[in-house]
Amino acid sequence: MGTLILDAETVKELLNMRMVIDAVEDVFRERGKGNVNMPSKVYVELPEYNGDFRAMPAAFNESAGVKWVNVHPDNEKKHHLPTVLATIIYSDPHNGYPLAVMDGTNITDYRTGAAAAVATRYLARNDSSTLGLIGCGAQARTQLMAIREIVDLDKVLVHDISKEHEERFKKEFSGHNIESAPIEEVLKSDIVSTTTPVRSPMVKRKWVQDGTHINAIGADAQGKQELESGILLDAKVVIDDVEQATHSGEVNVSISTGVMKPEHIHATIGEIAAGIKPGRENDREITVFDTTGLGLQDIATARVLYEMAREKGLGIEVELVDRQGM
Repeated sequence: MGTLILDAETVKELLNMRMVIDAVEDVFRERGKGNVNMPSKVYVELPEYNGDFRAMPAAFNESAGVKWVNVHPDNEKKHHLPTVLATIIYSDPHNGYPLAVMDGTNITDYRTGAAAAVATRYLARNDSSTLGLIGCGAQARTQLMAIREIVDLDKVLVHDISKEHEERFKKEFSGHNIESAPIEEVLKSDIVSTTTPVRSPMVKRKWVQDGTHINAIGADAQGKQELESGILLDAKVVIDDVEQATHSGEVNVSISTGVMKPEHIHATIGEIAAGIKPGRENDREITVFDTTGLGLQDIATARVLYEMAREKGLGIEVELVDRQGM
């Protein structure tokens, strides 16, 4: 048996949001129990190209792999490419053999949406029915796709600095009740997901109402910050990983400047999924999920896709590794 190559079209054919949500929730729970080996992501900064690379390894439950992913904000304008491009190597942990090499860009989008859906399940009010999206790019798409799987949404409010992006988003999801709105109106939603790359907070404390749940997605590198620190100080803050979040998540600026102490962080989402710590405890709490994206989410999703591809006979099998001497 050789290495299975899964291109973008094959990955898209196999991806199913409900399946990804289940895989991500399961691996979060295992992380909460301490059953996952996952070093923090490694950054290769490329300031001359206004971008960076990140290596994200993980191993758990007979699975192992690494995602090699970039973030280049200028890609769409300069190169007609997505901001984020990713490749995943899925390996056999028993011997290191590369079982599959697959497109990771769509997996990244899906598992990020799935992480927010898992957090929303534990942290949003039970009567939540409205979703606000700040930013209408690729990440916003999968935020809606994932959260609608677990919440019966009556209305979606969207805001983007690009009206073209707003209109494109509304056209793509025309079957939903979607309206454009000023950012302060979007913040009146029960659930809000922020997916912008800003380094100066655009979400003000005065706009956030009691009982709101916020999925803070955009801050994924040192110095990025979407929410005013006052929001974090008044909220129950849940993160995906302590080291990554304090270095590059939504909390990184507030902690590095001393505005917020690390002790203010309530829990990891894995601890909540595992029942070790509580999620939302009353309807007036403001809750914030700060996610930087974990390699374990990618590998959990890659494992499911690999197994499905083998079962369905999809992908191209190649002899990627020299077997001489084996």
